[in-house]
Amino acid sequence: MTQTPPNRWSVIAAFALVGAATQILWLNFAGVTTVAAEHYGVSENAIGWLAQVFPLCYVVLAIPAGLVLDRWFRVGLAAGAVLTAVGAGLRLVGDGYGWLLAGQVVAAVAQPLVLNAITGVTGHYLVAKDRPTGIAVGTAATFAGMVIAFVLCALLPGAGQLTTLTAIGAGFAVLAAVALLAALRRPGQQRHARPPAGLGALRLALRDGFIRKLCACVFLPFGVFIALTTFAQALLAPAGVPAATASLILLGNVLAGVVGCAVLPVLVVRWRKELPMLIVGMVLSALAIGWLAVAPGVVSAAVSLALIGFVLIPALPVVLELTERRTGEAEGTAAGLVWMAGNVGGLVVAGVVGLLVHRPGPAFWLLAALALAGTPIGLRLRHDIARLRSGGSASVEAAAPARH
Repeated sequence: MTQTPPNRWSVIAAFALVGAATQILWLNFAGVTTVAAEHYGVSENAIGWLAQVFPLCYVVLAIPAGLVLDRWFRVGLAAGAVLTAVGAGLRLVGDGYGWLLAGQVVAAVAQPLVLNAITGVTGHYLVAKDRPTGIAVGTAATFAGMVIAFVLCALLPGAGQLTTLTAIGAGFAVLAAVALLAALRRPGQQRHARPPAGLGALRLALRDGFIRKLCACVFLPFGVFIALTTFAQALLAPAGVPAATASLILLGNVLAGVVGCAVLPVLVVRWRKELPMLIVGMVLSALAIGWLAVAPGVVSAAVSLALIGFVLIPALPVVLELTERRTGEAEGTAAGLVWMAGNVGGLVVAGVVGLLVHRPGPAFWLLAALALAGTPIGLRLRHDIARLRSGGSASVEAAAPARH
């Protein structure tokens, strides 16, 4: 009788640190935009680009990064960790905007190699029954990195503290990279299908109808989430919500998401309630945003955004767990497609809502409608999830057999 290889939670923990580091670098200056613009002698829009390069690079590099991870998993993930640390270090070379932007671009290039690996790292280093927990931990860690970034900005808001703020982000990224490189010295012992050569993994993922539906399922909800967190401060200002209060409300939103990611995905997979969770999350989010359209204020915003964070953010690890369970040799590429769909949704929905930023009522109603519009897409997953759970093909359109 063949003995099952043991779990390697040390790899998951190290990966979680690098995932958090990518988000710290992404949002390192989000809470000190005005101060940073004055210190570096650039516009606030230029400081905004330090964060915007991350989703833009992700959309461009999600699929190439997935192909690299499918073919050379440990090398690709290690490269992502190293590039994250290098990008963080470049920002300390000189006290100028050019070095900041160069470092952010390098770190943004690294991010797809890290985040696309969430499903792969659990598939390589955890037994099947523990993979939902591993994916939940990895996803929660990325949002925890966002919380750390917001807290650091609140603790170090002054122009004279910008170097310290940057150095802390760099130190975290370097330590996380060292930890992950040490953990990756030994290859994963769990089973793993050999990926096809060339663009074969991309063809497998694109031909899989279930993966396409999952991508469609995350497009609107996560577009709504990104747009809401991007413009919440401006949309709540006419209701008398101070900017500082709005920042605290957004911090509560992400904290609720971290808690949700740590708790809900494991329970819904264990209870086989993946689809109900996705649908309930979209419906509750639509109702919460509708409340903001009718009665915007500090209390309604705090409750609504905390609820949205708790029910909507955990949908991502649930979708990624379904992706991991469905795919085998194309798991990195499939995860990249899911992440890319969410980022594209964010760019599209945020772009539209940005046109309504001075009309909070219509903007909130639009976001509520878009959140609700995701439910019919989610319902189309019903039969696919049932087939996947029974061990059969998740989709009649799938081009390759499921590996479980």
